[in-house]
Amino acid sequence: MSTLVFLEHNGSSIQKGSLGVLTKAVSLDPSTAAVLIGSGVAGLAADAAKYGAATVYIADDASLAAPLPQPRVDVIAALVRDKGIGNVLFGASVLAADIAGGLAARLDAGLNWDMVDIASDGGELVGKRTALADSVYVDVAWTSEPRLGLFRSGSFDPVETAGAGAVENIGVALEDFSSKAVMVDQAHEEQSGPSIEEADILVAGGRGLGAPEGFGILEELASALGGAVASTRAVVDSGWYPYATQVGQTGKSVSPKLYIGCGISGAIQHKVGMQSSQTIVSINKDGSAPIFDFSDFGVVGDLHAIVPALTALVKERKA
Repeated sequence: MSTLVFLEHNGSSIQKGSLGVLTKAVSLDPSTAAVLIGSGVAGLAADAAKYGAATVYIADDASLAAPLPQPRVDVIAALVRDKGIGNVLFGASVLAADIAGGLAARLDAGLNWDMVDIASDGGELVGKRTALADSVYVDVAWTSEPRLGLFRSGSFDPVETAGAGAVENIGVALEDFSSKAVMVDQAHEEQSGPSIEEADILVAGGRGLGAPEGFGILEELASALGGAVASTRAVVDSGWYPYATQVGQTGKSVSPKLYIGCGISGAIQHKVGMQSSQTIVSINKDGSAPIFDFSDFGVVGDLHAIVPALTALVKERKA
């Protein structure tokens, strides 16, 4: 069961979601390999080895500097054929989804997407994904090799497990059509602190804040805790906060160590995006809000009084 995990990087660091998938794959197959693709990525090989990759394949070339999917499809397709790889796994992102789809077409391979877990059954991989508005889990499989899998963000936490970490540089040969697209500019959203996928602590706000200005007190608490601010779909649809912070079925799935929900009712669409958080604390003036049913701690009261008081307490303890 030869397995390869695509490690997506952002600047000088590998994305947490990719490392989480690598951790899970290594737990099933210690011989799991990883691949890093880009320009100037050789220095990241040691990080991949920390999370258990037995072999780290490096495709380091100036032609791979831009985060375009088609050149990466070329590299991975050649690697799969040359090494006889049976499984290729990805952490969810826009780029990873593009690569996985292109690779499926190139290799005439099956792709299971939006998975939340995977297991080995007699040497065969069996994936798990949600269905019926995330109310049930179903097993999914593949009918042929290579098997391609794309995992929902936040499905796995990265855990350091040192592997052999052998590094192998691989050649880069791109198809003619793969160089037709050229990235002329790349915009980055300005933000301070970690993204909601990377943060260990999230402070999330819903319509219970009353107005977009209410996010100010959440930002102060998140800053004091060293975390990030998240939001619900209702808030984003109302234009109160950016879509990049939306947690839920139509947003992002997260699994922080601490999730503080403020003014969030707890609709199923939001629950599926944050229910894997290690500790869930909810603040809501409605004691019958559904979010209390799956919270570890609940505070019934006015969040506009509670959150600033909590921020002051955090700052006092840190001083």
